Amino acid sequence: MRFHDSVFGALLKPIGRRWFAATVKRHDGDAYDKSFHSWDHLVALVFAQLSGSDGLRGLEAMWNAHSHHHYHLGCGKLCRSTLSDANGRRPVAIFAETFAMLSALADRALRREGCAVLRLIDATPIPLDRLLTWADWNGRTRGLKLHVVYDPGSGHPRRIEITPATVNDVQVGKAVPIEPGAIYVFDKAYCHYGWWSQLHAAKSFFVTRNKTNAAYRVTRRRKLRKRQGDGFRILDDAEVTLATQGRTKLAIPMRRVRLKRDDGGALTLITNDLERSAIEIAALYKTRWQIELLFRWLKQHLGLRKFFGRSENAVRLQIIAAMIAYLLLRIAIRDSRLTIPAIRFAELIKACIFSRKPIARIDKPPEVHPSQALPRLSLDQMEFCYA
Repeated sequence: MRFHDSVFGALLKPIGRRWFAATVKRHDGDAYDKSFHSWDHLVALVFAQLSGSDGLRGLEAMWNAHSHHHYHLGCGKLCRSTLSDANGRRPVAIFAETFAMLSALADRALRREGCAVLRLIDATPIPLDRLLTWADWNGRTRGLKLHVVYDPGSGHPRRIEITPATVNDVQVGKAVPIEPGAIYVFDKAYCHYGWWSQLHAAKSFFVTRNKTNAAYRVTRRRKLRKRQGDGFRILDDAEVTLATQGRTKLAIPMRRVRLKRDDGGALTLITNDLERSAIEIAALYKTRWQIELLFRWLKQHLGLRKFFGRSENAVRLQIIAAMIAYLLLRIAIRDSRLTIPAIRFAELIKACIFSRKPIARIDKPPEVHPSQALPRLSLDQMEFCYA
């Protein structure tokens, strides 16, 4: 019989074992855990995300119930106390570099030729329990904040950063490497005139919302050839300059696009792109909704609501493991050329995680040959019954 790796084993294939071993050695990741190695740790946390485990006891029981699959995964049995200790002291850098490697791999595998380089920047809070006294309180939530640079063209996060909840979003945004010619879309929390000028100097573009306390002076009205877009209507398009404090920091040509959504809401967009039409500018900002869907996916389908440890190191490891699991799903669904929705694919992975079948046939029954029906005996034929 032909050997088939398990679905979980096939999902982990993009993570090269030699590359991972070199990364662990560089960070001395196995210094304190001689039996529970970094590879065991990564596989256990990714399994927890994909299987829906929400506690150490449940994860231990589910993992050890499939011990006959551990050999092919290069792992062994799991003990919750050992996992808890590893969560508290294993270097986060090992998991972070694994995410960066998978992000670069996904960028090559999922990119779309001929599309504009579009980058969505946003952050989402990770609320934590009040018992975690090390978590900062920012006035609304106590916990951490996950910052993401998302590529909507290929549908995967390219860069992540985990900070205390008190860190301003724009501080992380300014640290993002600027790609010449790229279009950066972000909300009004990323208002920093010096950073906007740096984007313009690098020949990149930005599209953002106008802050209510920022006033702009109209220098020229632009003629609208088309007003109606997908879910919105353009009200006004004009070239503007900043009229409030910070004029010297933002001495670049800009546009102000006003629109009204079909649901009644109104938006004012600011951009340095003078070439695209107002409809295209509004459509670019509308794509920002994709990063909100990513955050909802992470919290609802990958369990970023309950954590296996109370230390900051444990929480950070689990957040990065969830992002790694998301990238593995994105790469697998693209390589297998499946056309089913991503949420259905994740549900099938959860149900068939240790099934030995190709991922490309995860939505189909196993290929078995039905046995031939036994010949039916005639009513006139005597039957013998042997004890």
